[in-house]
Amino acid sequence: MKAQRPADVLGMSEDHIRGEYLRVRQGKTQAKLRIVVENALEELIEEIRTFKAARPKQSAPLLVNERGAPMTAAMLRKRFDKARKSAGIDITTFQFRDLRAKAATDTDESAGIKDAQTLLGHSTEAMTSKYIRHKVGKKVRIKAPKKGSESR
Repeated sequence: MKAQRPADVLGMSEDHIRGEYLRVRQGKTQAKLRIVVENALEELIEEIRTFKAARPKQSAPLLVNERGAPMTAAMLRKRFDKARKSAGIDITTFQFRDLRAKAATDTDESAGIKDAQTLLGHSTEAMTSKYIRHKVGKKVRIKAPKKGSESR
């Protein structure tokens, strides 16, 4: 669910989980993704299923409200705004769209811009590069020469 647009996350349902993948068709670009359900995402989905099972309303969408009914865009926005306020973060400092940029930056640093581009569903690297933020400089790793080889 990382890096997906709010509308796409709200549209995700248990029906989209097949085997080890969460299948997503992004609304804006129609890009298709198979997000591997593992690690933190697997734990989150299990937590959601446990939460939903204990509620009177049962629905397929992954994001539900306190009663188990599907979450709407307005509900998601309200909860995000409340969390931001509780954290003492000013609205001009951090907005919902910053989550997508953070995911793009993290993916670029760990796997490269091509993977970030795929994750965000962009058709060009140029579009993805607009989301990537290296405020403190791009992370680089210098590889040590292999033992036994000398550099000249």
